[in-house]
Amino acid sequence: MEEVLNEIPDTNIELTPAECDLASLVSIKNFVSTTLKEENSLDVVCYNAGIARNTAASECLRTKEGFELTVGTNHFGHFYLNQLILPKIKQNTGRIVVTASSVHDPDSPGGAQGSKATLGTLEGLKRDGNMFEMVDGEKFDADKAYKDSKLCNVLFTRELQRRLDKDGTGIKVNCFSPGLIVGTGLFRDQNPIFTKVFDIAATNLLKVGESVHWGGGTLEYMILDKTVASKGGLFYTAAPGSGKYGDDAYGKQFAPAEVSKEA
Repeated sequence: MEEVLNEIPDTNIELTPAECDLASLVSIKNFVSTTLKEENSLDVVCYNAGIARNTAASECLRTKEGFELTVGTNHFGHFYLNQLILPKIKQNTGRIVVTASSVHDPDSPGGAQGSKATLGTLEGLKRDGNMFEMVDGEKFDADKAYKDSKLCNVLFTRELQRRLDKDGTGIKVNCFSPGLIVGTGLFRDQNPIFTKVFDIAATNLLKVGESVHWGGGTLEYMILDKTVASKGGLFYTAAPGSGKYGDDAYGKQFAPAEVSKEA
C-alpha cells in the first residue's frame, strides 16, 4: 500500500487491503460480509482479476468448489461476487466494469490463433455440473478455456445490462479489452523465456502489444469517462498497437466495437 500511496502523494485516498480469492466462493462471501459489510454506496466495481493457464497444460485444475479453474475464476467467481455486491452499488449513477478480451471472438486477430472460443450448447455444464472440464463438453483445452472465459465475460456483461435495464436500476455495465499486455502477471504460468521473448517481439518489434501504463489507462477510461457511463452493454476495444496514440486513443481508437457472433 505504501508503494501505491507514494506514487500519488497529493491524493487524499484510503486503501483497504483485503483477501478475495475468486477461486473460492467461501472467500468471496467472506470478503463481502466483512470488508464490505458497512458499504452500501459503491460508485464503481471493477471485475478485473483473471488467470491464464499455460496453453500446453493438460491437467484440468479446479477451484475450491470443483469448477474448472480458468472459467471458474474468470467468470463464475466474478459472477458470484456480483450477485453479492450488486445491492451495494449506487442506483442511477453506479458503474460495473468487466475486463474481457478480444480473444473471445474467433474472428479477431488474437482469437483466431490456436483454439477458438465457443460455449456450444453448454453441454459440459448440463452433463457434468460443476465438474465440467470445458463448457461445451469437450476435453480440457487450456488455451480454449481462457478464451471461453472471456466469452463468458462478454455474455455476462450484455445479459446483466439487459436485466438492470429491465429493473430500472440506472446502473451501467460495460466490458473491454485492454489489448495484448505481456508484461503482467497474467502470463506467469507460461514459459518465462518464451514470455520475455514474446513481450519484446510483440511490444517493441511488431508493435501489436501494449504497455502496462496504456492498458491501465483503458480501465481508468472505462471507470471515469462520462460517455461510457451513458450507455451499457457494450464492448470496448482498439486495434492492436493503438497504444502508439497514447492517451488520445481513449474514445477514438479505443471505442465500442462489435462482439463475436456467439456473444
